[in-house]
Amino acid sequence: MSDKQRGAQPTTDQRALHAADQARVLTLLRDYGWNANSFQVLEPSFRYYFDGEDACVAYVATAGAWVAAGAPIAPPNRLNEVARRFVAAARSQGRRAVFFGTEQRFVELAPFSTIMIGEQPEWRPAAWQETLRGSRSLREQLRRARAKGVRISAVQAHEIVDPEQPRRRAIEALIARWLGSRSMAPMGFLVRVHLFDFAEERRIFVAETDAGLCGLLGLIPVYARDGWFLEDLLRAPEAPNGTSELLIDRALRETAADGCEYVTLGLAPLAGDVAGWLRTARKLGGHLYDFSGLRTFKAKFVPYRWAPIYLSFPAGRSSYLAIYDSLAAFAQGGVLRFGIATLLRGPDVVLRALLLALLPWTLALASLDAAHFFPAAAVKWAWVGLDVALIAALAWLNRRFRPGLARLLTYVIAGDALLSLVEALFFNLPRAHGGVELSALAVAVLAPALAAIVLENARRRRASGTRNPPAPY
Repeated sequence: MSDKQRGAQPTTDQRALHAADQARVLTLLRDYGWNANSFQVLEPSFRYYFDGEDACVAYVATAGAWVAAGAPIAPPNRLNEVARRFVAAARSQGRRAVFFGTEQRFVELAPFSTIMIGEQPEWRPAAWQETLRGSRSLREQLRRARAKGVRISAVQAHEIVDPEQPRRRAIEALIARWLGSRSMAPMGFLVRVHLFDFAEERRIFVAETDAGLCGLLGLIPVYARDGWFLEDLLRAPEAPNGTSELLIDRALRETAADGCEYVTLGLAPLAGDVAGWLRTARKLGGHLYDFSGLRTFKAKFVPYRWAPIYLSFPAGRSSYLAIYDSLAAFAQGGVLRFGIATLLRGPDVVLRALLLALLPWTLALASLDAAHFFPAAAVKWAWVGLDVALIAALAWLNRRFRPGLARLLTYVIAGDALLSLVEALFFNLPRAHGGVELSALAVAVLAPALAAIVLENARRRRASGTRNPPAPY
């Protein structure tokens, strides 16, 4: 078993040991890498539990669990045995064990409890031309992109191994813009954009116009199925319509020419016949992550089937706790920290929440006793008037986001926070009585400061572009 503690700055010896583990895992993948996400376990954040010479489980460690990426990498007849030993090893370290992203084969061979967490579209590349002939809308998207001068080319390994190569730098710039435009904070585990290690094993296609790089599609191998996982699909905000479709078309044509048997775009989370409480989560979480849009985007390419994807865990364990452990793996620094980071990015739902919170606050402000809470009645009504103006401006911004208006509101609200702090320190604080008034003062100062940060981050995120299609993970 290998369970080395690897910090943010591993030592030379730790890096060497991890590289040796990765080489060992790559050998196993070439024989037994059947899960669509199996190649992703070579990313630096993974640890490895080895069981003999022919099996391992790749996982990330959270505060309370070992969260495995899919099923064990092992011969089919050993999947159940290796999974149970991994569970026992986790328990010996005081951790729970969860297998995220398992497929039907593991469910049938290993009698664990399971929850369906989504669906995965699959294609036979040899049938792609027939699929394309039957989809007028797809052909039109491809025509549009070509008419706008979009060109697709394959990236060679040497172009991305060296960080100083022009194409590597252009790809890194596109990744940074794409990540900056997301409503949610960057996640880890199986959704990190990680394109440059093991370059010889990958395939990357880029979309370019005369203006430069405008899109990218990264493929990783699924060795045991003679196939590919179309892992990373990124598009610049200025990319012509049809760019993403043209990239996927090229990938399916090339894999068909190579005689590949299998291609997938990966998990569409919470898609399909998931449990009722997960359907509720899909509906409520749609303001932050476009679950339905992602499923629709993948469906437009007409897969031959949708395969169910599961979360597997030992019988008798709580399914809610298994979901939480999985979320903690994706959240990297902790679920609470991830939530705060996402809130501060200023997604649309947070901008709407700012507007809704300002309404009762303004009404409460208007009802206060001016003599007790304000230096003068005129000051009170000036604050009320400012808040009414902010309500109108935020309503307009929520209806149609305008970067210039967002910048102006950031300055105005930051000024509001500063003036509130001055008034609180020199007038309200000496007169405050009890915890309720002190809490109200804290809200009066901190709320506009937080709102200013959220608005500025939302403006910057929008400037990165919002026309990207949902990412295929």
